[in-house]
Parts: sequence; C-alpha cells; structure tokens
Amino acid sequence: MNANMTATTSGPRDFAGAGDESHDNVLEVSVDQSTFGLRMTDTPEGRNKASVLINKMYAWRGYSGTHMLTDDPNRITLTTTVKGEVLGTLTLGIDSPVGILADDIFKEEIDRYRARGAKVCEITKLAFDPQVNSKETMASLFHLAVLHARDIHCCTDLFIEVNPRHRRFYEHMLGFAREGEVKTNPRVNAPAYLLRVGFDYVTQQIQTLGGKGAASGERSFYPLFFSPHEEQGIVHRLREMR
Repeated sequence: MNANMTATTSGPRDFAGAGDESHDNVLEVSVDQSTFGLRMTDTPEGRNKASVLINKMYAWRGYSGTHMLTDDPNRITLTTTVKGEVLGTLTLGIDSPVGILADDIFKEEIDRYRARGAKVCEITKLAFDPQVNSKETMASLFHLAVLHARDIHCCTDLFIEVNPRHRRFYEHMLGFAREGEVKTNPRVNAPAYLLRVGFDYVTQQIQTLGGKGAASGERSFYPLFFSPHEEQGIVHRLREMR
C-alpha cells in the first residue's frame, strides 16, 4: 500500500489534494492502481455528505433514528472519497468533560480505565457504501483515526460499540476485546457490545505487520495498514499542520 501526500498545503490542518477545490483536509492515497482521498471533514458540506451515507447504511441495516454529524471540537470525522463522493466514513470521539457517546450505556466499564489514568477515545458512525469493496481503503481510514487519537491527542485506549454479529471481526482482525455484557443501544435501537483495544497493542501490530499487504498471509487487518515508514511521514505532516 503506497500512501502519497500531495506536496502543497494551504494552512494549518490542511491537506490539499491535486485539483481539490474544497476546504476539507485531504490526504490522497493510492491503492492497487486507484486513488482515493482520506478527508478530515471539517465543513458543513462535508459533514452533510457523511451524514447522508451514515443514514443510508444504517437504514439498510435496520437501525433506527436519524444520525447527523455536528461541528464538535472533540469529534473528528474522517471520510473516504472517490471523485468527491463520500463512500466511507467514521468519527473519532476524544474524551472530554462531557465524556464520549459510549458513556450513555457503558460508562461504568469505561470509567474503570479512566480511573487507571487512561485517556479514552471511541470510533462511532462507521459506514461504508457497498460499492467500496476494498479492505485497504477501510484499513487506511482506521489507521488515520489511530494516528489522530494516539499521536495527536495522546489517547491510550480505543472503544467501539458494535452489533453482536460484527463482534468477531473486530476481535479477530483488530485485537479488540469485549468489555461487559451486551446492552441495548438506544441511539440505533439495537443490541451492542462494548469493545476495547489499547494503543500499545495497535502500535506493536503496525510495527510488525503494517504495509505487508494481504500477501503476508496474516489473518489480521494490520498488514493493510500503512507501513511504519509511511506512518511516520503522515504523523509528521499532521503535527506540522496543527
């Protein structure tokens, strides 16, 4: 997997893609001869496009409610775009005095880590259009979220609420572990497990497997992450643009 950041920047926290006229922060990535954009979606238009995809995919899965992204300094929405169309999105929530969304039903479980001095974060509002049939693009989006959480915001522990039918994917492919029992998530009116992974484990996996690709034969998502060398370059650029 080859990550190519464009050479020009137009201000703090700004990736400028070749020929990109939006104000979103863009990182262009080439995978398997095709190019897609990883965007830090910080405009109303960008958040609206991501919200449309989230509601479309949540309705398709039978989840209830209307899900809109708002301008929140503690939430970073990342999207995968192809020719300006949002085909994948996730939101990284950073802990703050008001907590994270998972506190609504799993506060007791999360507070145990806070009591140990952990800085927690979460991934929410994950949605991918079915026409995106590339594990590499999903892995790139996850990895960019990891870099924001671990290297920019100094988080130590990542949480995610998942439907029981998706639990094994996160456990087997990304090393998440279950925290507590299944509960009903009122935001989508569906059952959910709380899963957690420490960034110490994630870092070790990236150092060992990152950039090796599917040909490595490893039954893990981490070979599809950026290589350690590519990761260093992206982190350096992110820190420059803060």
